[in-house]
Amino acid sequence: MTPLSLSALQISRNTRPRRRRVGRGNASRGTYSGRGLKGQRSRSGGRRGMIRRSLRSLMERVPKVRGFRSRRIKYTTVGLDILDRSFKNGEVVTPTILVQRGIIQSARRGLKVLGNGTLSKSLTVQAHAFSESARTVIQKSGGQAVLLRQAAANSPPKD
Repeated sequence: MTPLSLSALQISRNTRPRRRRVGRGNASRGTYSGRGLKGQRSRSGGRRGMIRRSLRSLMERVPKVRGFRSRRIKYTTVGLDILDRSFKNGEVVTPTILVQRGIIQSARRGLKVLGNGTLSKSLTVQAHAFSESARTVIQKSGGQAVLLRQAAANSPPKD
């Protein structure tokens, strides 16, 4: 057996201390996840240089809520197979007609047509977005894919 030097010793993988995963819900470490109730260290991003930059009052006003809220528009989707079943040859498909016929509940978030299924009819489809496959299928069947303009980049379109 060859003698090992102290510098050659390593901690085994199983005994290596794990990084504490803080602020990921009740299962991680209880209600406050090991951060305590209030204060600079309990809030996300609040540990380094807060007092120096006079951001402490701002951090106290920010609610202690975790998570992420996407600003991306989440369209109401409809597939080509539903349009093929619900409309006759040569009809115009708009978001308001889809709402009137009960195919979708609301078009406030905008309408996106997906390429699910096949389309055997020539339809003029007006929507806020199309998938590439839906656009090609609509055009191959003799119809038109008309892109509706949205109200603003970050706000959802109106009916």
